[in-house]
Amino acid sequence: MDVTDPDDLQSLVTLAVERFGRLDVLVGNAGISRLSPVADLEVEGWSAMVDVNVKGILHGIAAALPVFRRQGRGHLLTVVSTSGLKIVPTQAVYAGTKNAVRTLLEGLRQESIDGVLRTTSISPGYVRTELIDNAVDDPAVREQARKNMADLGIDPTAVARAIAFAIDQPDDVEIGDLTIRPTRQG
Repeated sequence: MDVTDPDDLQSLVTLAVERFGRLDVLVGNAGISRLSPVADLEVEGWSAMVDVNVKGILHGIAAALPVFRRQGRGHLLTVVSTSGLKIVPTQAVYAGTKNAVRTLLEGLRQESIDGVLRTTSISPGYVRTELIDNAVDDPAVREQARKNMADLGIDPTAVARAIAFAIDQPDDVEIGDLTIRPTRQG
C-alpha cells in the first residue's frame, strides 16, 4: 500500500473492519530517509520524506480514528527513530520528520484523554532493515552505512517485540514513548 495515498489507508482500515469486525491497533511503520546535508538542498528528498514519514501517519490517523471513536477504543502506534532524539549531520530533515510525528502523537494523546485512544511512539536505533539502501546516493558512504548496520544493528524482531509489549498493556495503561536500540549504539 502507498501511505501517501489517503484512499489506500482508508481501504486498509475498511478491509480490517470488514474481515475482523473491528480495528484494535494501527501500526504506522512506513518510512524513508534521504541522508544529505541541508545545504545540498535535496528538495525532492525532503518532500518525499514529509509525504511518507509525516503525511502517511496523518492519513492513517484520518482512516483509523473515526473507527476507534465508534468502537470506544483503539491504539495508534508509530515507529519513529532515535534519529529524532540524537540529531546528527546529514539527518536533519529525516530527524525533523520523525520529531514531527512524535509531537503529533503526543498532541493527539492530549486531545484524547477520554480513555478511547492510546498512542505510542517506538524509537528504534540501528535495526537491520533496507532503510539505508535508498537513503544515500554516494556508493562508498552507502556501503559503509550498510556495514555499520550489519555490524551494529539489532534484528527487526526486537522492534516487533517492543510493539507487542506496548499493545499488550491493559486498556488503562499507555506506553507513550519507547526507545529500543543496540546496547553498543552511541
